[in-house]
Amino acid sequence: MTAALVEPELSEDDMPSWDYLLETWQELDVPEGWRAEIDEGLITLVPPPDDGHNLIAAQVHWALRSTLPEGLEVFQTLGLFIYRQERLYIPDLVVVPKKLIMERAQKKEKAPLAAAEAALTVEITSKNNASHDRSAKQKAYAHGDVPLYLLIDRFDEGGPAVTLFSDPRNGMYRTGLRKPFGEAIPLPEPFSTELDTSGFVA
Repeated sequence: MTAALVEPELSEDDMPSWDYLLETWQELDVPEGWRAEIDEGLITLVPPPDDGHNLIAAQVHWALRSTLPEGLEVFQTLGLFIYRQERLYIPDLVVVPKKLIMERAQKKEKAPLAAAEAALTVEITSKNNASHDRSAKQKAYAHGDVPLYLLIDRFDEGGPAVTLFSDPRNGMYRTGLRKPFGEAIPLPEPFSTELDTSGFVA
């Protein structure tokens, strides 16, 4: 999966401001199935993932949905703004309060949601973005005070694995629990359950 860049129409001497990037992001007509993210001063278009990625996303979505406490919901196309780094990502899955999204929908809110509102973000690696999910996104979600980041890494050098990062402080997660595909990984409160990875396809 290769990302495409959207170049702002500015002179070489000008750097696009965050407001300009956000306005451009909001006005983009993104092809169906693609996602537009803001990273390091550029808008990146990410193409649709492959079937293995989609199968894992569906399994995790169902597993989370069936165990969520009342008031939380799982979303697949929700933009999260990491204000400390001026980044905007659309996680593969994100768990946030349903009431918050309903209020935004009623107001027809276009601005992305502050990352700190998320209870959990999930990224599933594709071959060409695995290192970005492991490094840049991990740091960004920690900076955004996302309490739990679940990295499902189909291309981990040690073999396909799932890592749950938690306890973000000063832009870093203090804890990381790694389990190979096939083993269950515990999810703490507010989930208080185990995620079965036995059906994950590498």
